[in-house]
Amino acid sequence: MTAEPVDARTVETLVADAVAAPSQHNAQPWRFRYLRDIGVLRLYADLMRTLPHTDPQQRGLHMSCGAALLNLRVAAAAAALAPVVRLLPEPGYPDLLAEVHLCGSSPPDTALALLRPAVGRRHSSRHPFQDEEIPAAIREGLCEAATAEGAQLLFPGGWHVRSVLELVREAEEWEVQDAGVRDETARWAHTEPPGAQAPSDGIPAEAFGPTCRRGDAPVRDFAAGRPMPDRPRASFERTPNIALLGTADDGPVDWLRAGQALERVLLRATADGLVASVTSQPLEWPDLRWAARDPLSAMGHVQMVLRLGHGPEGQPSPRRPLDDVLDIV
Repeated sequence: MTAEPVDARTVETLVADAVAAPSQHNAQPWRFRYLRDIGVLRLYADLMRTLPHTDPQQRGLHMSCGAALLNLRVAAAAAALAPVVRLLPEPGYPDLLAEVHLCGSSPPDTALALLRPAVGRRHSSRHPFQDEEIPAAIREGLCEAATAEGAQLLFPGGWHVRSVLELVREAEEWEVQDAGVRDETARWAHTEPPGAQAPSDGIPAEAFGPTCRRGDAPVRDFAAGRPMPDRPRASFERTPNIALLGTADDGPVDWLRAGQALERVLLRATADGLVASVTSQPLEWPDLRWAARDPLSAMGHVQMVLRLGHGPEGQPSPRRPLDDVLDIV
């Protein structure tokens, strides 16, 4: 480690990039604390922002915080820093998810630094995409991005894509019948138009995307049956480009790695001119999650379903003020 700790203003810049990461329902379940005397930035789970009905095991929380950690590493590399990361550094404190020593002695990761411009451009797009395949070279690059973070990205064949989309539809039906899940979605997904006191978290109505004109859309409908009279309708692609992100094992450290892999894939996709949306519906139900994996692949546990393609960029979602998520002591 180098002796000179990073100054507070640089840390604020790094964390501002970190919190641009996606999170389940845009709950933003993270907190950061910078110990300036020793140059260590700690990432904590914000347990006041859990989703007990949608995410009872907190798998999604860990993935969201892992995505924020990847953004932090990207921003640090772009600032010519070489952070050293320890995941779950203190077993007795499970809400301490990572400890980042910002002053590592290795050269900065240039591959990560190149992703920095994509951090602010990456937004989930729930609009229709073009009905065309993603070129093989781009798919290969996305798979490499996942592998670099200890995960696997798989583009399943046609029969498996149809199976996954059926799981999404089945999960939506289960959600309709579960009052706890419905109420939790309604808490975080805001159907009302934005106003002067718009919340700094959750999913705004303008980010929902259009409703599907016919059939089923390959995206989550955050309105969940609530009326939105001015919401447009559109036809979605018939053969969406679906990818599965997975890991060999399925514990908290694997979820953190999967979150980092997810964000690295999304940033790489953004840099390659793609847009993306993610869906976790079939993975939120244990009876459906096991069926999402490809039995012919070596992927042990599916952690996220991605939809990728060319299409309109998504709307940015709000973010909490930096003072709410960062303490400097």
